Amino acid sequence: MTTSVRKAAVVAVLGAALGAALAGCGGGTAPSRGDGQARMGSPAASAPGAPQSVSPAPSGASPQAGPPGRAPTMAPGPNGLTPVFERARQRSDKTVALTFDADMTSDQGPRAASGERFDNPELISTLRRLQVPSTIFMTGRWAEEYPDQAKSIGTDPNFEIANHSYSHHAFKAPCYGLPTLDDEAARADVDRAFAAFRTAGAVNTVPYFRFPGGCYDDRALHSLREAKVTAVQWDVVSGDAFAQDPDAVAEQVLAGVKPGSVVVMHCTRSAAPVTEEAIRKIVPELRARGYRFVKVSDLIGK
Repeated sequence: MTTSVRKAAVVAVLGAALGAALAGCGGGTAPSRGDGQARMGSPAASAPGAPQSVSPAPSGASPQAGPPGRAPTMAPGPNGLTPVFERARQRSDKTVALTFDADMTSDQGPRAASGERFDNPELISTLRRLQVPSTIFMTGRWAEEYPDQAKSIGTDPNFEIANHSYSHHAFKAPCYGLPTLDDEAARADVDRAFAAFRTAGAVNTVPYFRFPGGCYDDRALHSLREAKVTAVQWDVVSGDAFAQDPDAVAEQVLAGVKPGSVVVMHCTRSAAPVTEEAIRKIVPELRARGYRFVKVSDLIGK
């Protein structure tokens, strides 16, 4: 079977599974914007400087976790709407941000208790070993289920933790069958996720937010105005949700990456079992092509 035929077959299978994938694992074939539009612009003039570099806490120390760390954000959109970042389109240098959604919905506790794993420590270890700076979009429920891992990721300067909501419920309907939050509950959900990161001891958090399922509209952007976050989407879909072929995932990423790209992947073993293996193929190939890996804060900041 040729590479193109194999890839087409895999994409077809992934498409059939998309609804189930997004119900508990954000990120699909394309962001669902409704009437919301991607708003590219310069970082806000009042935004703080470069993200803080946080060293892992010494053994026995208790890092002090506070509000989201200092990192560049974008200026609000029209009527003060939350700004949306998809890709650094003006970048001429070969930089790319790999992002990983650490998904867990608020009602999946019984599944975790029965042994289903929503974490992927092997993936995190591989990113560390390959020295790939990355942005982890984490749900608050995931941080509660895996507090030691949330703290480990959140005190490692290789990573930054961004907000993927607390419950992984939708901020716009319809959204792949996810329950939908009203405006007040949506804002509270974001705050609750940041609080879960603080409780876990994660200190290198950033004021970025990714909508569950990638679904948003202007109403959703309006509901988050007071949260002072930049919404972060993506321009490259890895197709790793429920994939079984790491080569196909790697090929899809390698075919889509451009300077300034944001790649969406997952840090959830049960829903994305081949991501770590795909990363071992993606990273050396992109480096061979001259790409440098950065965090989302680096793309927004420059």
